[in-house]
Amino acid sequence: MTVQRGPRLAVDVGSVRVGVAASDPDGLLATPVETVQCDRYADAGVGRVVQLARERDVACVYVGLPRHLSGREGSASEAARNYGVRLARAVAPVPVHLVDERMSTVSAHRSMHASGRPGRRHRAVVDQAAAVVILQAALDAERSAGRRVGEQVQTDDSSGGVERAEDSW
Repeated sequence: MTVQRGPRLAVDVGSVRVGVAASDPDGLLATPVETVQCDRYADAGVGRVVQLARERDVACVYVGLPRHLSGREGSASEAARNYGVRLARAVAPVPVHLVDERMSTVSAHRSMHASGRPGRRHRAVVDQAAAVVILQAALDAERSAGRRVGEQVQTDDSSGGVERAEDSW
């Protein structure tokens, strides 16, 4: 099976900001798009992410799923799962997949530091950079597996929201 061609979007979900990255139509390279400010009492940036997905006519959206180094999930994972369900309902029929994002923000900070960007300026773009790390890992895994990766978010209530995938790269 081959992966459907088309741009992909990835989001790094935070409580204050959501970083967004996108790929080219062939799914080769992830690039930063923007940082969406979240109003935790409104839609937490879901509306803007939906708008970006529609503008780019994406084939898939990846949402970073934060896990502890041990692989266990905590409250941030639950928030990302809930965000994924809300997003999946809003972008349907475009599939939304949760992908392991362990260390994506740490990797983003390291990359920015290595490029000479001062630490005090990281906050404005670190979420975008983390989304790039998440998306590039998903794109690389897609090419290797020949299919979408991660856990596909289901929008019906019978599945509890997320269909667990066997692979957890």
